[in-house]
Amino acid sequence: MKTVVINPDTINRKWYLVDASDMILGRFSSKLATLLTGKSKTAYSPNQDHGDYVVVINADKIRLTGDKADTKVYFRHSEYPSGARYRSFKEQMALDSTKIIVDAVWGMLPKNALGRKIITKLHVYGNGEHPHAAQKPEVLSLK
Repeated sequence: MKTVVINPDTINRKWYLVDASDMILGRFSSKLATLLTGKSKTAYSPNQDHGDYVVVINADKIRLTGDKADTKVYFRHSEYPSGARYRSFKEQMALDSTKIIVDAVWGMLPKNALGRKIITKLHVYGNGEHPHAAQKPEVLSLK
């Protein structure tokens, strides 16, 4: 049996528009990661980027289950001694709600050059407007 390698120029990529209103963060992010990596396509291979472009709107309306909204903490470090910084979910939502979805999806992608290329196809916007009308994204319901 021969291994089929798809030419990257022949990959058919689509643009999808997804509404994050009242969606649960983890389940929503795993579906986005599947779309971005192209795992739902028949010609998927783990060492190539087969994924589609995804535009997420209404990131301000994403939610968590249980008491995670009170206990979830985002960590970052300045690489200096005592440079640890913590931010709660509510603080992060108030500052930049798009980073919450990007971080959740990034956690589900490979941590290499391919993953860095895949995450650039995710476009997240806090409100219902986006500048990608020229690409004519298909509305996709993930509920």
